[in-house]
Amino acid sequence: MTALIDIDQLRTFIAISETGSFTRAAEMVNKTQSAVSMQMKRLEERIERPIFVRDGRASKLTEDGMRLLDYARRIVKLNMETIAAFSAKELFGRVRLGVPDDYADRYLPEIMARFSRAYPGVELSVICEPSVDLLERIDSSELDLAIVTNCEARRVAETFRRERLLWVTSNRHATHTEDPLPLALGRPSCAWRRTAIDEMEKINKPHRILYTSSNAGAVAAAVLAGLAVSVLAESGLRPGMRVLTAADGFPELPSCRIGLVRNPRESSPLADALAEHIISSLDNLSDASQAAE
Repeated sequence: MTALIDIDQLRTFIAISETGSFTRAAEMVNKTQSAVSMQMKRLEERIERPIFVRDGRASKLTEDGMRLLDYARRIVKLNMETIAAFSAKELFGRVRLGVPDDYADRYLPEIMARFSRAYPGVELSVICEPSVDLLERIDSSELDLAIVTNCEARRVAETFRRERLLWVTSNRHATHTEDPLPLALGRPSCAWRRTAIDEMEKINKPHRILYTSSNAGAVAAAVLAGLAVSVLAESGLRPGMRVLTAADGFPELPSCRIGLVRNPRESSPLADALAEHIISSLDNLSDASQAAE
């Protein structure tokens, strides 16, 4: 009989493909680096193909590794869905989720609705704060899970979604033509703020920070009122906004990575179930072409 592939090995494989590092992947899956290396050795032996190649300090996927990644994501996702389907009636209690308010309006209703239908006996507690604050709450065990953006430098996150980062202005005003350019951005710790300022400096475009807020709604209000230009993820676009492109004199921005951070000290079936619902609701990295980016 043909031996089956170990799902735990596939989870570790996915973690390495997302982080580009055996060391950082070991942190994500709560294993030692030697254990991770052994798992990957056995996985390569099982499929009889090399799946990683060294590129300096990073580990990149081979062509066969890319093929395997697509299958691995689907297998792990189906496994989680299966477990959730048969354990839903047994779960009770409370699970704590942190979400940046950038994504609360767009994604939270679907997450809450699906999770509530599957686990009616579970209380879902939600906190909306910037990613950096949510990571601090994870560290202090105030949260079980947190959805974060571009925080790889501070914590390994399970990336499950990638979106375009866009320059936005009001479609009823010509704010983007003002000199210096007024900007509405997040706090100094915000990665998108740093990206916006760096891009303005690269093209020597005069600019000034007119509004600063950690609240996405406040930043959007400044944009819609025609007071400032801002940088938002694609999902943060609102009616009345216009995307600025190279034709308007604005450089293309890097993509934004959205990931999930788990509390390693507070792992529970409830947290695992919620994580599965979040990933299945928001995942846009399921196909191989996107995973290869």
